[in-house]
Amino acid sequence: MSFNQLKLTNQLCHRLYMASNSIVRAYRELLHALNITYPQYVVMMALWEQDKITIAELLEKTAIDGGAMTQILKKMVDKCLLEIVKDHQDKRKRLVQLTKQGQALKLKAVDIPNEIGCKFESINSEQADQLMRLLDLVISDLRV
Repeated sequence: MSFNQLKLTNQLCHRLYMASNSIVRAYRELLHALNITYPQYVVMMALWEQDKITIAELLEKTAIDGGAMTQILKKMVDKCLLEIVKDHQDKRKRLVQLTKQGQALKLKAVDIPNEIGCKFESINSEQADQLMRLLDLVISDLRV
């Protein structure tokens, strides 16, 4: 028996893992200038898209694990990028909202997507769109 099915080079999941790690490393230098990590950047993008949302909504938008999100939000509050406040309509809910500093960071981050896109020298925009559609299918199939 050859066990080819167990070779790393035959694993789609391992390729996705390596690609994910490579992308996070590519972002690291750009985000260092903003003093945020990639998961913090994901949270910021969600809040720049829609500010003052519940933690549950933020978890849904970002697909970040709840335990990890707690730590991420704490660090971002410490950096004065956002604040967590009680919802006036439902005191049980807490809302995450950007501070002025967090809103201002958007202007500093505006070129990051283009800068990352330039690193994909071997992929044209049509292929990038196709890759996003394929990854959406993977995510949809594996979502629990």
